[in-house]
Formats: sequence, structure tokens, C-alpha cells
Amino acid sequence: MNKYKTVIIEDEKRAQILLQNILENHFPNIEILAVADDLPSGVKAIRKHKPDFIFLDIEMPNYSGLEILDFFDENLVDFSIIFTTAYNHYAIEALKISAVDYLLKPLNKEDIKDALERFEKKKNKQNQESFSSLKSIIQDKKINKIAVPEGNQLHFIKPETIIYIKADNSYSEIYLDNGKKMIVSRSIKNFEDGLKQNNSFCRIHKSYLINTSYVERYDKSNGGWITLTNKTELPISSEKTNDFLNMIDKISR
Repeated sequence: MNKYKTVIIEDEKRAQILLQNILENHFPNIEILAVADDLPSGVKAIRKHKPDFIFLDIEMPNYSGLEILDFFDENLVDFSIIFTTAYNHYAIEALKISAVDYLLKPLNKEDIKDALERFEKKKNKQNQESFSSLKSIIQDKKINKIAVPEGNQLHFIKPETIIYIKADNSYSEIYLDNGKKMIVSRSIKNFEDGLKQNNSFCRIHKSYLINTSYVERYDKSNGGWITLTNKTELPISSEKTNDFLNMIDKISR
């Protein structure tokens, strides 16, 4: 059994512990050299320990995991990446084509096993080629689809088909333009962060994230209300009104 060294870069403590436990209990050939809470400290760990591959979270505060390319000369990269992500900001197929593996949270043993097997098959390929391909994808900065888990299935949804998202404690309800409603065990903040590069989405209330493309009417009375094209009426928080109006103003220009 080949031995490999890894570094984990993950800001969520629960995800850190889960990944560490799975590796230590089921993959004795993988040695964890360091666990980092953010990208800068992760970069330091990589330079110090020189791992064979890293587990890298995409959604982290201050720096996205995808910004790792800004910290290294791609000609000197000698490690592979297995991305971990709660949902997909960029086209998953594009990441596959660029020879970079990914794991969707919550992590589990079987998915990690598959990713490690893919890593072994690809480890003889030049990492520089993977980074070069990935860099062109990231620089494009287009959100093609988001991955939404529902039960045992994973749905790939185009953001433009989402009318609005409603918070329900730690769950979210997604309302689509085909009339379908999806209930997802993911917070609305998670979706807000994932869609922030899409100029159509606006958080109008602690409970609502809307696609402004579907706004039919804004009513200032009774604190402010928004009517969507599916005739749903949603309240708008006073502190969110200016953000909403500014976004509408930019779209209408």
C-alpha cells in the first residue's frame, strides 16, 4: 500500500474533525501533516510539509480555496488538490476536465475512497497542467449551475431558474420557475454566499433571498413588500431596501 501525506485546509471545525476521523480510522496509508483553519495558514503548511495532495475547502472567510493559485507559481506546484465544497460555485464538469477532484459535503468514507483512488490514477500527470486548466476556469467567474442535494439525489440547477429561497431554520426552501419547491438541509446564508457573484440575487430579509429577474412590483406601504411574477408577496426589511433598490436601478439601466 502506497503511503501519502496530506494537509487539510478547512475552516469548519466539525468538517475538520469528521475528515480527520475518516482518514485516521479507514485510510492508514494517509498521513495528516497539518490542519489549517484558513488559506494563508494552509499555504504555509504546504510549503513547510510538502504534501502529496491536500483537502481544500472552497468556501472560507477572507480567501476562497480557489484563490490558492495566487499563492503559488504554477510551475513549482508539486501537489494535487481534492476540493471539498457544500455546493458548487463553478461547473463541476469543468473541474473534472481540469483533473481536479472534489467532494461534496457532508463528507463520507466512500466518497473519500473514490477521490483517493482517482488521485492515485492521476498522480503521475503533471500538476501544472491541472492548475493551468483550473486557472482559466476560475478566471471566467461564471456560475453555471449549483449542486443541490435532495434526499439521495443531487440536482444541478441553473441559478436563473430560481425565483426565491426561503429560510426555515437550518433548512432552505427553493422555489423554481417550473413551480417545483425543494427543501434542502442547507442555510440560506450558504446559498447567499454561493450566488453573490450572480448580480440577479438579493437578500431582502433574513428569511428571503430573491432573484430580482422575477420581481413584478415593489410596494413601499406597510414596511415594504415585493411581489414576484408567481404572485408570491414577500416582506422587505428596512435595512435591505437600499440594497434592493440599488440593484434594481443597475439592472434597469
